[in-house]
Amino acid sequence: MQLAGKTILLTGGTDGIGRELALQLKAKGATPILTGRNPDRIAAMQALGFEVIAADLSNEAGLETVASAVERASIDILINNAGMGTTHDFRHGTPDLDADDTCIFLNVNAPIHLITRLMPALRARPEAMIVNVTSGLAIAPSAGAPVYCATKAALRSYTLALRAQLAGTNIHVVEALPPMVATKMTDGMNGSKMAAPECARQIVSAMERNAKEANIGIVKILQVLNSISPALVRKIMLSIG
Repeated sequence: MQLAGKTILLTGGTDGIGRELALQLKAKGATPILTGRNPDRIAAMQALGFEVIAADLSNEAGLETVASAVERASIDILINNAGMGTTHDFRHGTPDLDADDTCIFLNVNAPIHLITRLMPALRARPEAMIVNVTSGLAIAPSAGAPVYCATKAALRSYTLALRAQLAGTNIHVVEALPPMVATKMTDGMNGSKMAAPECARQIVSAMERNAKEANIGIVKILQVLNSISPALVRKIMLSIG
């Protein structure tokens, strides 16, 4: 897809991978409209010339704010990037179910709601795209983050089915599967982390190539191993967490 001239709704676009996506998409000539919830980060992106919708997509009110804000915009591309993790590990105490529910809503409900609300607008464009950012953990879970892994696996399944539904239409569906990336969400986590700019670059490249999947960094290896022995991949990933 030619990104120049495209209007893009990018959720979670004020920090981490989303911020880098915003910068790189703008450099390609696109017009990203961002969502964010941290006032300082919102102000920083506005200072760079971005339109930012202040909204918390982990609840119905935030979804309504975003959907209403872009109701009259001609959105060509929706990137569902906003996401969060949650600690749900009985080895370290009782999980926080409120935090789990927030994670589930933001990571699963919000993308599904936005896709549904924006589908008429996307269908009306000459060519359109939906990009769902999942995770390498959608392929095989980590023992330490079962709820987060479950949300990403759910979004992966939804994306695969959505692509089949929209086959032959003007809407191309991309799934981006990052590895662990150096962002605020992964602060304090051990392990090798990809730089956010490089992760964003690979996602943008996949969009330009109309790829179905962007298997980023080490996720490429994970996918190959999973095609050979899913049981082995599950054993390895569960041992990491």
